[in-house]
Amino acid sequence: MRRRQAREIALQSLFAIELGKVPPAEMLESLIEGQAVSKETADFATLLVDGVLNNREELDDLITTHARDWKLDRMPYVDRNIMRIAVYELVHLSDIPVSVSINEAVELAKAFGNDDSPKFINGILGQIVKTKTPLKDVD
Repeated sequence: MRRRQAREIALQSLFAIELGKVPPAEMLESLIEGQAVSKETADFATLLVDGVLNNREELDDLITTHARDWKLDRMPYVDRNIMRIAVYELVHLSDIPVSVSINEAVELAKAFGNDDSPKFINGILGQIVKTKTPLKDVD
């Protein structure tokens, strides 16, 4: 399975859903078909999108609490959706090491965000991990 590709698909889906008010299943299906991914990759992308959408309030609360002087609606769409994916992984997917979730978020930020995104996202996720245990075992 290519989890990085699944995260990219999830990010693109969440971004489009938030911006364009596109139905989640339709957007996700379109991206999965367009990239001809394995079933495992598609399943992981779907898990991430569904997980973020179903737990969005909880995820947004955690991000907002740890983003000093930043309101969620003022953050770039890409940054906040990268963080939602990472925080979902940190809180709900115990099989993924904390360091992997954070590293993957930073890599997504490098690829899709602006020049400040990787540092911004890493800082907020680091604060969440420091102050929010029992996320899962920190590596």
